[in-house]
Amino acid sequence: AIIGRYKLSVQSTSSDNSSSASLGTFVLLFNPWSSDDDVFMPSKAECEEYVLEEFGIIFAGNKNRISSFGWNFGQFQGDILDICLSMLDRSLSYRQDPITDASHRNDPKYLGRVLSAMVNANDDQGVVLGNWSGNYEGGKSPSSWTGSGEILQNWKKSGFRPVRYGQCWVFAAVLTTVLRCLGIPTRTITNFSSAHDADRNLRVDEFYDASGNHLDRGADSIWNFHVWNESWFTRSDLGPSYSGWQILDATPQEESEGIYQCGPASRKAIKEGEVELDYDCPFVFAEVNADCMYWNYDTSGKKTLIYSQSTVIGQAISTKAVGRDDRVDVTNDYKYEEGSKKEREVFKKARKKLGLEDKFDPTAPTQQEIEQKPDISGKFKVAGHLQVGKDLDLILVLANLQSDAKTVHINMTAWSTVYTRRPVHGIWKDSISVTLSPKEEKQFPIKIPYTEYQQQLTTDNTIQVTALCHVEGGIQVLVQRDITLDNPTIDIQVLGEAKVNREVDVEVTFTNPIDTEVTDCVLQVEGSDLLRGILQIDVPPLKPGENSSMKFKLVPFEAGPKHLLVNFSCDKFANIKTFKMVNV
Repeated sequence: AIIGRYKLSVQSTSSDNSSSASLGTFVLLFNPWSSDDDVFMPSKAECEEYVLEEFGIIFAGNKNRISSFGWNFGQFQGDILDICLSMLDRSLSYRQDPITDASHRNDPKYLGRVLSAMVNANDDQGVVLGNWSGNYEGGKSPSSWTGSGEILQNWKKSGFRPVRYGQCWVFAAVLTTVLRCLGIPTRTITNFSSAHDADRNLRVDEFYDASGNHLDRGADSIWNFHVWNESWFTRSDLGPSYSGWQILDATPQEESEGIYQCGPASRKAIKEGEVELDYDCPFVFAEVNADCMYWNYDTSGKKTLIYSQSTVIGQAISTKAVGRDDRVDVTNDYKYEEGSKKEREVFKKARKKLGLEDKFDPTAPTQQEIEQKPDISGKFKVAGHLQVGKDLDLILVLANLQSDAKTVHINMTAWSTVYTRRPVHGIWKDSISVTLSPKEEKQFPIKIPYTEYQQQLTTDNTIQVTALCHVEGGIQVLVQRDITLDNPTIDIQVLGEAKVNREVDVEVTFTNPIDTEVTDCVLQVEGSDLLRGILQIDVPPLKPGENSSMKFKLVPFEAGPKHLLVNFSCDKFANIKTFKMVNV
């Protein structure tokens, strides 16, 4: 049956007349507990997590240092169901042909695709407007949201004008809310070192100038992480072996059939390299499998391959555990073991299906370029705390791999970036020349003071450090590291027992860890069934080392395990988040 709002009436007939009376309306949803439904999920525990659970955990950071934050999906709060139904009636498909669109609303793959387009604002005045510039004037920074409810309510209240601003986890979290609300089991997935392959060649090209600056040219990129969705339903169009988890992505990256939508792509098809199957499998396959090429781009426009890698993309693919606040690694559900014979076979099969094997690609490096061997190796090691407010201490380690001495000229840079690794502000640069004896390893300490990066940091707290090493008589070597700095911590205590319709006190504490005063302090609090809407508390400035205790009252209105989310911001720290489970 088609999901949506139905009118129910009763008609009574007697010999001489008939009358009709309205009994009201009801909303029909998908039913994952029913074995005849396309979204049937045999495990009750999974139904609880992926349909009924209003709290989630989203993973972020980078592959070396995975972080996480809570999110309030809130799919059963207030008028969220009405807003989700109105999203369907505002889609391009409905506006172009309402009767055909409505007749497809029994099909989760159709609705998943339509809603992946509606959650972003591109094409259809959808819910959230994306912004990856690092400047979020005229809206809210994507990192400041803690739940979908406020976003969906703002969209409705503004007369359905796109809410500013979102990035990948915001699009994925809002789509989770909408699909769970409609009864489709859905979860968020984080892919670390995620490829954005804009030209469908299963290759991502990055460019650096002679000084080691990461150039923002070319449409390809490698994101520190990217968040998308998996929804659970059958694929009658592809056959039973492709049913189960399906990938949907509401982040506007590339157009599909002329609009910004992505999926559903069968996860099974991605693992087996079946990239010709509907929908958008080549793009999703590249996100977890693309090869990387790093190029030097000189002032005359000539590009030289520095090196290529086939094992960096698609790492530590993560989602929240069922019934627990832990991370589960699902990388093996997306691909065979990196570097294994089977994984390379699947990659070749996908290239072949996309017609890339036989076609000459003038932009691709030659076999000779790919096979050239560097004379030295290098890496950045972390030597101190990776914390906002502390100096950044690193060590550049260089090793001579040859049995003769090598002279190396090194250009180093550090840039603040957004999580997509797009450079935003230059922070630091330095050049050194060294001679390495045969087989020698040398270490070079690097210090970037807090005072130098503080003004330049984006709300993602990410810095990219690069050393481009010019070896005399040899090929260049690129050493780079993406660093995510941790915010200081914040603590929540519930003072007393939480009971339905009874006040309970909550205390949030924060200590200013830096030696300057912090101002413009604001605390935001939300939690499904614990408070309605969002509580905002202005906090007085904090002197160096000063401890702030912020108290407020809650009146829970539902029993059971609930989650309270807090977000503290000030002029020096953006979006310090934590959550606490409250047993009501």
